[in-house]
Amino acid sequence: MTKKQLFDEVTKYFEAVRPVAESELHYLNPYQLIVAVILSAQCTDKRVNMTTPALFAAYPDVQSMAKATPEEVYKLIKSISYPNNKSKHLVGMAQAVVERFNGVIPNNIDDLQTLPGVGRKTANVVAAVAFGQPTMAVDTHVFRVSNRIGLTDNSKTPLQTELELTKHFPPEIIPKAHHWLILHGRYVCIARAPKCHECGLTKVCKYFKKKKKD
Repeated sequence: MTKKQLFDEVTKYFEAVRPVAESELHYLNPYQLIVAVILSAQCTDKRVNMTTPALFAAYPDVQSMAKATPEEVYKLIKSISYPNNKSKHLVGMAQAVVERFNGVIPNNIDDLQTLPGVGRKTANVVAAVAFGQPTMAVDTHVFRVSNRIGLTDNSKTPLQTELELTKHFPPEIIPKAHHWLILHGRYVCIARAPKCHECGLTKVCKYFKKKKKD
């Protein structure tokens, strides 16, 4: 099977079983999304969604967040992992957006990555989810699932995975494909004991074929 055929099969499968694939983070606009994504690093979406309502009530927009102190923000996010760093990142991000982007969250990964607390993965998520850009954020789920299925050829870094996936998925479905792979990794192709019996990709999956042979 060629790489194109594999990607076509994977796309066909997910279009059938998960035609709607979206972020599980709760947000209403790009500001809320970037805040939620910064908070979600090494933390569950469920915990973030429990935390953001009070945070957004206190700081409903980037301007109000820019006027806050990290200590004030910390009190509202202390149940999140690494609250000290994240409170500084949120305030710094908001101040940078106000000072350099006229209070508007930028819509491309280069500008997004200049903001405090925003690395390539976060920038890709915001660009894809908020602005529909053909960017592929690679988290642990995307990295694992892509290697297992064989979409990537034993890539060693998230960037290698990102470049290979964006090369083979059509640009218009990349934002959705990002969520396909995340959700598949979160609920089916889990890290320690993948639920191959629930997966409709076993006929093309490199991991399953090797496991069957062994």
